[in-house]
Amino acid sequence: MTLLAQIPPLQIPDIAWSAISPELVLFGVGILALLLDTAGPQRLQASFLVFGFAAAGAGYIALSTEQSVLPGLVGLAALGQFALTAIWRDRPRLLSALLAALGFAGAIGVTTWQWGAYSGRLVGADAATFVGTDSLLGGMVAVDGVALFTRVTVCLAGLVTVPLSFAYAEERRIHRGEYYPLLLFAATGMTLLASSADFIMVFIAIEVLSLSLYILAGFAKRDLNSQEAALKYFLLGAFSSALLLYGIALVYGVTGSTNIAEAGRAFSSLDAPQGMAVAAMALLIVGFGFKTAIVPFHMWTPDVYQGAPTPITGFMAAATKAAAFAAFLRVFVGAFAPLQWSWTPVLWVLAALTMLAGAILAVVQNDVKRMLGYSAVAHAGYVLIGFVAVNRAGVSGVLVYLLIYTFMSLGSFGVLALLERRNHKAMAIDDLRGLGRRDPVPAGMLALFLLSLAGIPGTAGFVAKFAVFRAGIEAGHAALVVIAVVSSVIAAFFYIRVIVAMFMEDVPEGVAAEAPLAPSTGMSAGIAFSAAVMVAFGTVLPFLLVDLADQAATFVS
Repeated sequence: MTLLAQIPPLQIPDIAWSAISPELVLFGVGILALLLDTAGPQRLQASFLVFGFAAAGAGYIALSTEQSVLPGLVGLAALGQFALTAIWRDRPRLLSALLAALGFAGAIGVTTWQWGAYSGRLVGADAATFVGTDSLLGGMVAVDGVALFTRVTVCLAGLVTVPLSFAYAEERRIHRGEYYPLLLFAATGMTLLASSADFIMVFIAIEVLSLSLYILAGFAKRDLNSQEAALKYFLLGAFSSALLLYGIALVYGVTGSTNIAEAGRAFSSLDAPQGMAVAAMALLIVGFGFKTAIVPFHMWTPDVYQGAPTPITGFMAAATKAAAFAAFLRVFVGAFAPLQWSWTPVLWVLAALTMLAGAILAVVQNDVKRMLGYSAVAHAGYVLIGFVAVNRAGVSGVLVYLLIYTFMSLGSFGVLALLERRNHKAMAIDDLRGLGRRDPVPAGMLALFLLSLAGIPGTAGFVAKFAVFRAGIEAGHAALVVIAVVSSVIAAFFYIRVIVAMFMEDVPEGVAAEAPLAPSTGMSAGIAFSAAVMVAFGTVLPFLLVDLADQAATFVS
């Protein structure tokens, strides 16, 4: 008894689980969907077991924290998944899709709660207190405007991808149980990457999202193009991760810390960047450049976009770019802003090369997915204008651009997925000839998304470009904005070329008698929602999103 009395009581750390609550929701639902799929005929019993554990957890939370709302939500979610399993236990693919959609919706709800909780006010409050800036879990996770805004962007991308994927995967016979859990795990890595306040967490998040996307890119096992895309993505992704990790090692060697904010303060305290510090920043730019498809680190983009299943291509183009740019933004515009004189010229040149090369290479493409792949490269260059601005307007412009680009990309690839279902092949520009006469609604939707990608006034894409161009002008980078305008003019050519083929060229022989497209309810909903966002933020409420992003343009300091 004397010896036991000398043992100090166990100190249980107070872990702020709420900081990663969106990731916990996404990962938990992913595990649940995987469990119910592997349970087979016993999935109802497995669901009841999950319900029991969740109910016990809710009771523990209620007793230990004296909260009433959170335990109620946990219990309601557990009851909801049991009800869904009871209704659709004989349709496991539909059950997994519904759970995935609810998982993304739940993560959006939790992120909205975070936004209000850390600001102390509802959405629409004063900008100074709209989002609190805090770093939790030992300084590993940031809870700030950039993190929360990007989490919403990623989860919205996943929520739209689920209905777009269902009928497409059924048609191509690639609908397997692990599809939706992998989608949720990839989103978990993306949201964690956007909120990472430590380089170690950045690397972990990148590996989580990358491993899931490697599998999803090669999900069509019988398609050699899909397998080639997965292999190229894996090899170049592993190479870029190694370079990024080497840059992180150099940051630690120079500063003695992997915390992003602390590393930035240590770098800024140097009279002049040492050779190791310059090498560290260069390797970080290369690592993030691969993830965001910046020239000359874009080589994987057109091949992977062309070969991967089309809904996954849209998800990769939208969500991965948003998450990677958010981390890129946090490191350079947030932490390394005092050293902007050393890295801004590099990103200036990369932005100019990316905008021009992406637009010029897209002009000569005939495959529509490959053309959109090079288009994505050009759009990465437009986003970099917000980086070189190094001001609040630049951060706000980047957030706006990434959210709007998410729906432009998902909508475009959603229509292509619908067309591929009927033609059973990848779509070339010649295959779209006369589409406006045969199927005016899908053709009109695709034209809307392409016009928005071109930045035509009256579309959301114009608002996105206006936001980053304005930031560039205010920061004194008028020459870069002129290059961006030239790139946009070049890009408008290949976008309008597709529209001309759809509405002004004759229908190819043997195609006119084909029945009109019959999109599934899910596909129709996903495409229609994306189109509604284009119209809403392009004409009805063009600057609402800009104001919201400006209030969210905060970093952990």
